[in-house]
Amino acid sequence: MLYNLLSPYAVDFIAFNLFRYLTFRTGGAVITALIICFLIGPSMIRWLKKKQKEGQPIRQDGPETHFKKAGTPTMGGLMILISAGVSIFLWADISNPYVWIVAGVMVGFGLIGAADDYAKLTRKSHHGIPGRMRLMFELGIASCAVAAYLHFTDNAIDTGLAIPFMKDFLVPLGFLFIPFAMLVIVGASNAVNLTDGLDGLAIVPVMIAAACFGLITYFVGNAVYAPYLGIAFIPGTGELAVICGALIGAGMGFLWFNAPPAMVFMGDTGSLAMGAGLGAMAVVVKHELVLAVIGGLFVLETLSVMIQVTSYKLTGKRVFAMAPLHHHFEKKGWSEPTIVIRFWIIAMILAIIGLATLKLR
Repeated sequence: MLYNLLSPYAVDFIAFNLFRYLTFRTGGAVITALIICFLIGPSMIRWLKKKQKEGQPIRQDGPETHFKKAGTPTMGGLMILISAGVSIFLWADISNPYVWIVAGVMVGFGLIGAADDYAKLTRKSHHGIPGRMRLMFELGIASCAVAAYLHFTDNAIDTGLAIPFMKDFLVPLGFLFIPFAMLVIVGASNAVNLTDGLDGLAIVPVMIAAACFGLITYFVGNAVYAPYLGIAFIPGTGELAVICGALIGAGMGFLWFNAPPAMVFMGDTGSLAMGAGLGAMAVVVKHELVLAVIGGLFVLETLSVMIQVTSYKLTGKRVFAMAPLHHHFEKKGWSEPTIVIRFWIIAMILAIIGLATLKLR
């Protein structure tokens, strides 16, 4: 909004010229979201505790160390959505359709997550709304986002799939692009959701991924850098860097309260929203496969669940002591801080590999 209000007056007031710079507005989004999260965090946590009383239900078959977390409120993702949302509205170009597509996906999936968290609290169970119903709503929002994306993007590249390490090359998917893009958004959302099982485990890899996509969106939307790097140039996508900045700022603010021992849990409200936002950005900038590398930790967590379920149904045996993967290591005796920090390291390594695909073409 500040860009739309102030940049037209840059000729008369030189200071307003700053709002034309994407890097300045991205930095502003980081700081604004961080400050808002710090300001609303304590009161929101008190409100959530008052409303929830018993806090997030703890799985009875889960690691024994989790029982000491009983009473910790959930739905902390609300403070992420509020702080990031206000920051995006202030610093992004609100006339940019890609901003509305990604922000809309985040809000939509956040509402689904909030409904799921509410169902868990009212039922006093770790089971929320029925899985099929949740998936139906997720696919509905994803389909609307993909339809909007195809409407606003150049037909020459809209249904193409970029292959990492291959320069100026897109695989034409045609009609198959629609279900593929929906799968990316829904898959990324639920992958982050599965990873969110320990204090601080999911939020830092999300911030790492957001930082990477801040660079990617900036390059894809830049008429100079995109041809130089051999990636598709999509005008207007650079504005998504502001959303990435808002996610980073909101994530840092939330981590202040979510650091062990957590004062609040993110819940599905935050994990579904942020994962879907990353997936939507990957679709818009044609870096869906790179997201699988940068967000490789989320992929590993998801695969561990799929392997565990498939193995048990086919053979009656479990491959892991418990799934998702972080619970397996808990059962093996690793302390929670050890698991979280080592998973952060893995996320950083995968992020570096993912960013390397921009230059190694």
